[in-house]
Formats: sequence, C-alpha cells, structure tokens
Amino acid sequence: MSAIHDLSNRDDEFFNTHLFESIAQDLQTRGYSIKPGALPFALADQLHTHVQQMDDTLFNRAGIGRDRQHHLNDFVRSDEICWINGESPAGKDWLEWTNQLRTFLNRRLFLGLFSFESHFAHYAPGDFYRRHLDAFKGQANRVLTLVTYLNRDWQPQDAGELVLYIDNNDVTGIKVTPGFATLVVFLSEDFPHEVLPAQRDRYSIAGWFRVNGSTLDQIDPPK
Repeated sequence: MSAIHDLSNRDDEFFNTHLFESIAQDLQTRGYSIKPGALPFALADQLHTHVQQMDDTLFNRAGIGRDRQHHLNDFVRSDEICWINGESPAGKDWLEWTNQLRTFLNRRLFLGLFSFESHFAHYAPGDFYRRHLDAFKGQANRVLTLVTYLNRDWQPQDAGELVLYIDNNDVTGIKVTPGFATLVVFLSEDFPHEVLPAQRDRYSIAGWFRVNGSTLDQIDPPK
C-alpha cells in the first residue's frame, strides 16, 4: 500500500515539474501562459466539490482597489468572492500546490515571489469584470496573476471567457474558455484583461504572487 502511495507522489511531482517548467518557459518568452485542463485533476476535483458545497453567505460582493482605496463599483465588476485562507482541506491543498509553483518559478526565473493570495470567484449569469490591470507599473506588489477554472462541461454558448490583451493598444485579445482545470498565468503589470458575461454560473480561483513590499511603516500585503 505504501509503495503505491509513494509512486503516486512521484508521479505528481513529475507531472508538476513538467507543468511548472512549461509555464516558466511561456512566461520567459511571452509573459503569459495558458494551459487548458492542466491543474492536477484530483486537486481540481477537490476544489470543485468544495466550492459547490460552500454556503452562499461566505461570498461577498467584490470591489476594486485595496485597503483604504477599496470600494464597490457596479460599472467595473459584479462578481462575488470568498478569500482562501487554508482552513478547509481543499484550500490547504490549493495553497500547498501554489507554493510549489512559487518555489519553482523563483528558482527558475529569479522572480523573488514572497507570498500568495487568492479567492474563489462566483459569476452569476450576466456578471462581468471590465478591462483592467491587476497591478500598476512601479507598484511592487502583485507580480504574477494565476487563474484556474472550476466549471465542468463548459460549452461555447455558455460564454464567460477571460479576454487577455497583449498590451494597452490591443482591442482583440486572446479569449480563454473557463473550462475545468484550465490554468492561466501572466505578468500582472503587463496584461490588461476582462471577464465577459456568462450564461450560467461560473466559478474560478483568482490569485496573485507578490513580492515583499513591507517597510518599517507598512506591512505588505495589508490585512
């Protein structure tokens, strides 16, 4: 029994190493990586089950900005979110997996990623998030954005795509279907993006790898 378990662990490590290397190569050459169905299935399935069982009251209206600048804006976004703190088994496993990715990317690309934060996001039919950046140039906070999707059997008519724009002048963008276990990773300062309205409930996780911007007067990230 233990031999089978050990083999499974080695298989997971082998899979993750190759996935992480592929993501690193994409980031190095073009600044973004799109991997359909790439999140390990057992983890994706665990997260999907967890989010489906969560009480609706755990989700809150999402705002824009942070700390004292945080406010609601119905024109910009209309989704609901629940931050992942690692208290659930699914949340704990997710944070452990993202920490493996953080360690690998630091070793491979010397990014100096210090911490990671993420939340579940629920887009009800018609919800959206207009074009925006996750970080602004010169603000050393969010470095990499990581998104994964928890929607089984997503069909083209369900819409709800992520649109990733190559730069501020791009008006076409790259559409990413929010299919189950798809991973998207991109440089937070460089790629404007938006979420188009969906025709059915849409679940995802959005997360950000950050550098340590703490000073004597301020703790980063703010609590």
